[in-house]
Amino acid sequence: MKILHFLDTTNRGGAEVLTLDVCRNAARVGLEMTFVTSKGGTMEEDFRQSGVDFHKFKRSLPIDFSLVKQLRQIIVEKQISIVHAHQPVEALHLYLATRKLKNFGKILSYHGGTTLDWKNLQAAKFLIPRMDANVIVSESLKKDYNFDTKDFTVIYNGTDIERLKPSGKSLRQEFNLPNDALLIGMIGNFYQERRKDQLTICRALPKIFAEIPNVHCVFAGKTENGAEEKLADCKNFCAEKGIAEKVHFLGARNDIPDILAELDLFIFSSFHEGLPIAMIEAMLAKVPLIISDIEPLMEASENGKFAEVFPLQNAEILSEKVLQLLKNNNLRDDLTNRAFDFANEKFSIEAHLKNLKNLYEKIILSPQS
Repeated sequence: MKILHFLDTTNRGGAEVLTLDVCRNAARVGLEMTFVTSKGGTMEEDFRQSGVDFHKFKRSLPIDFSLVKQLRQIIVEKQISIVHAHQPVEALHLYLATRKLKNFGKILSYHGGTTLDWKNLQAAKFLIPRMDANVIVSESLKKDYNFDTKDFTVIYNGTDIERLKPSGKSLRQEFNLPNDALLIGMIGNFYQERRKDQLTICRALPKIFAEIPNVHCVFAGKTENGAEEKLADCKNFCAEKGIAEKVHFLGARNDIPDILAELDLFIFSSFHEGLPIAMIEAMLAKVPLIISDIEPLMEASENGKFAEVFPLQNAEILSEKVLQLLKNNNLRDDLTNRAFDFANEKFSIEAHLKNLKNLYEKIILSPQS
């Protein structure tokens, strides 16, 4: 089965990391992958080395007909059966590239890191009835869109546990921390839109540090253009409270497995999600989780069965939850082990690929394809 996945950029994000894991593991389930990007990005070399047929083109316009022509040529020459996009702009180019071609399946996935703006919403409304399948990453995400999603297929994100193996690099050594220092933190970008909520974690830290002096907190993730003020708010708060030396803002990092391996506690504080890869990675890396009580995170943890939960933006309860877990090793270990077993069954790359292949086969066998 010959499949083409198209991503506009290969900068680190949930959809990009998921697609990379798919590319690396697709051959094991009989999928012959072609991957196309129209801008590249920080993970471009990872995609080049993933074992798939890699192509990089250039998109110069919102709708670029030279890109459409290049996509069409690849689809015909490689005898592609399914084309799969992860954003409306990608799907629109694939739709145009496959017009009047027969026996092609077209899929658009909705990852839902943020709500769709007006332009992408209109594109989505145009594309939904013209796709052979529309995939959404969680039941909760359906409620966030302003169109009818009753015919959407839910396929949960998956993560390759092999990718999470640490290299042995030490975050404690990097910051000259003692071996007995406790590390808590969050992996997530600072976005211009209302997505992640690192500031609530910062507001919880003074009480945590006062009760357990050897705790340090790390934030890993790039700062998107336009989000500089959000990063500054966090740094300014920490400076005003006299805790700046114990809070480490790492910026964009390529050593996520090493960071996860050293965290004693992962805090995922967020306003809006689809089904976050970062949360799945923490579960599979055996890091205990505390999450804000938004619906997608509750769905991914089975209503808090596999993570501690705090009310959105409630720094006081968050600090209490953190202290409770840090003071009780048995509680942390129990939560960690149960979450790992759950995630390994439901959110592994194997589970994701099984569901994805089943959908591909259904489309190919359909007389309407």
